Amino acid sequence: MIRRDYLIVGAGIGGVSVCEGIREHDKKGTILLAGHETAPPYHRPQLFKSLLGKRAGSAEQVLVHDDAWFARNHIELRTDTLVTQINLERHIAVLANGQAIEFRKACMAMGSRARRPQVAGGNLGNVFYLRTLRDVQALREVADLEHEVAIIGGGCIALEAAALLSQLPKTKVSIIHRGAQLWARYLGPELGAWLAEYYTAHGVKLMFNQSLSGFEGRTVLKNIATKSGDRFSAGLAIVALGAEPNLGLVAGTPLAYPHGTPVNEYLETDEKGLFAVGDIASYPDRIFGGVRRVEHWPAAVAQGQVAGANMSGKKRIKFDYLPHFSSTVFDLHFDCVGDFSKPATRFEIEGDRAKKKFLVRHYILSQLMGVTFCNQPPEKIEAARTQLREWPRGKKAVAEEQG
Repeated sequence: MIRRDYLIVGAGIGGVSVCEGIREHDKKGTILLAGHETAPPYHRPQLFKSLLGKRAGSAEQVLVHDDAWFARNHIELRTDTLVTQINLERHIAVLANGQAIEFRKACMAMGSRARRPQVAGGNLGNVFYLRTLRDVQALREVADLEHEVAIIGGGCIALEAAALLSQLPKTKVSIIHRGAQLWARYLGPELGAWLAEYYTAHGVKLMFNQSLSGFEGRTVLKNIATKSGDRFSAGLAIVALGAEPNLGLVAGTPLAYPHGTPVNEYLETDEKGLFAVGDIASYPDRIFGGVRRVEHWPAAVAQGQVAGANMSGKKRIKFDYLPHFSSTVFDLHFDCVGDFSKPATRFEIEGDRAKKKFLVRHYILSQLMGVTFCNQPPEKIEAARTQLREWPRGKKAVAEEQG
């Protein structure tokens, strides 16, 4: 058995940010960062742009830190290392190789996995579920050979992959989406239709109101079938139907609720000394109220730094976070700030879509919940953050609720 002051389970951006938070306040405590992937921690949002585009680069370009950074900060990074058991009472974790780690404090940052639909043929060759560096590297190799690409889904991963792959020579891309529009949650029906026209103008075929029935082929994908009875050929498929938190390590415990691992405002679980960050953490939302689990890169960074500071015992910081994320497709850069978890009752559009510069305000009754920006300057985005933070419920909304 070996002993470490801090054990971080999961070497994604959440886990790395925990290490950064610890080292800011504790320069000497021993840290073990264990990740199941063979690659060192990398920038997941940069994978598509760096590896799928016409000017694809190398894996080294997406690394968060090089080996020298981990050595300089005295962080023991173990890749290709899976934590299979954790004894919360004794503060002992067991690795897949049988080694036991005794820790003083730990943080779970296991991230999430791509959601797999329960349909036939889901394990055929050339059917991809994008989550890791290896997934995207393998996809790029196949995309150079197969030019009929079908993407199932209508979220950020689906739209970003479609935009990049459609620019490859000879490649024809189709999007199969069970919804009636693209990004209706963030853009509303009017601009959702505009975005669909934009994709069509760039050669992407859109199939709305279609649900996946299954994949067909002996060993490699040949056809895709939908529940409406349609069937068409495809040499490559990308399934982009969201993600599920990796909670197998704490399965059967109160830390594995369907909506994630519950943490308090300091990102600590009910088990003293055990924290959780990133895609698995279900935290109290100090801005909009209720409980929230966010699968965004900036959230994992912020949570990791707060949890690391709190784990050190030198700081006591409450996690206070306004959800936001960015996405780039073709020459459109979107920034989404606020709470888009519930359908809007009203959208307010400002700007010029012909110039590809606009913003969309998302309201529920009179309450501003979020703003989506397209090719807008940072100062406008920052102003919206301030507005949403200062009084997200608004005087008028409060008065209406109070009757």
